[in-house]
Amino acid sequence: DDKCIKDYGYKPEPIFHGDGNRFFGVELEVDDAGEEDDNAYYVLEVGNCNGLEHIYCKHDGSLGDGFEVVTHPMTLDYHINEMPWAEVMSEAISLGYLSHKTNSCGLHVHVNRTAFGDCFEKQEECISRVLFFVERFWQELLKFSRRSEHQIERWAARYGIKENPKATLDNAKKKCSGRYTCINLINYNTIEFRLFRGTLKHSTLIATLQLVNRICRLAINLSDEDIDKAVKEAEQF
Repeated sequence: DDKCIKDYGYKPEPIFHGDGNRFFGVELEVDDAGEEDDNAYYVLEVGNCNGLEHIYCKHDGSLGDGFEVVTHPMTLDYHINEMPWAEVMSEAISLGYLSHKTNSCGLHVHVNRTAFGDCFEKQEECISRVLFFVERFWQELLKFSRRSEHQIERWAARYGIKENPKATLDNAKKKCSGRYTCINLINYNTIEFRLFRGTLKHSTLIATLQLVNRICRLAINLSDEDIDKAVKEAEQF
């Protein structure tokens, strides 16, 4: 397949970039300038510089006239210091693409499940705290996401908070809401943060990755009791 824009189901063998155990795979949607192989070629040429395979492009049915730029898994440090995001975004802008200024585009961040622990039970425990944190600070994250309430409900619906992290995760699993949720849990190897509106602003993308990293770090390093205490302290302000 020589097409620059692959089919939606295209999934190459992942190439991991950076040193560490927490990797972020980004899906950045761009629209309004054509689902054109020629345009994708220029974006790929900039992103995969120096012979390094960083990104590929895919069709996305939710977009009217664009495509999705997808990264291989990278550590936060690699995204910030090695991945040529500024150049990729500049190229997309020069070709006429939009991301934030559309009603459809999202910025999705996958995190490998193995980052949360070396066994299923530990992973589930940490992921339950991710969900609890997101639900508890929903209004603050909604502002950060730059999405409207309507966009969130359509593309990244919340599950609803329960009395503790485990109950929040159990509730999410019972709902079986598919992938159009704030934290998509249906993938075998990753969880996917779907809250964020698309962007072609470099600082916004990096800030989004830093926020996701911080949420993951809190979920890994704090116990349920620590999270509960932190939430109660936050409620006093």
